[in-house]
Amino acid sequence: MSYNTSMFYTRWIKPVIDRLLALLLITLFTPVALVVALAIRVSMGSPVVFAQRRPGKEGKIFTIYKFRTMSDARDADGELLPDEARLGKVGRLIRSTSLDELPQLWNMLKGDMSFIGPRPLLVEYLPLYNERQKKRHDVLPGITGWAQVNGRNAISWQQKFDLDVWYVEHMGFLTDLRVIGKSFAAVFGRKGISQEGQATMEKFNGNN
Repeated sequence: MSYNTSMFYTRWIKPVIDRLLALLLITLFTPVALVVALAIRVSMGSPVVFAQRRPGKEGKIFTIYKFRTMSDARDADGELLPDEARLGKVGRLIRSTSLDELPQLWNMLKGDMSFIGPRPLLVEYLPLYNERQKKRHDVLPGITGWAQVNGRNAISWQQKFDLDVWYVEHMGFLTDLRVIGKSFAAVFGRKGISQEGQATMEKFNGNN
């Protein structure tokens, strides 16, 4: 795909596809989302949806929505228990099947996110990126992405950022088709959900 064709797809076609796809998936998955919400409410209480500020395209901050997967269990001193202890059976199942991402379809509909792009990380990471890593913010963040289908959370931060930047530099219709195809395999294979020996990905400190 030529540079001009890729730019046309990225600027005009991809946003339209994202919104149409969001509407379709919201319609199809509303019954599933209701069941997931009920399971969370019964097993963990409220809130059912987790909201957090994340950086999007050009580092602009938006609020991302996800189904909650961890409880608020605390120790005797009132401190939150480690992620592993707060990630129960329901939360683990929801996360392993990527159902926790369903509320982000509203972010897609609003234009905060794309279906495919680098995952939106924590705001606190923004000042830690080097110049190349910052390129991940040249495009809209995604629900799934090139790094997600090539290791997800089981790879290092450096590998993740390399894959994110590769996507930014090769973004186009054919690349997105490859991501979609590999996304199904990643979800059904339930691989790379977390780093070995951890419930979640370790925090990025700028030197990972």
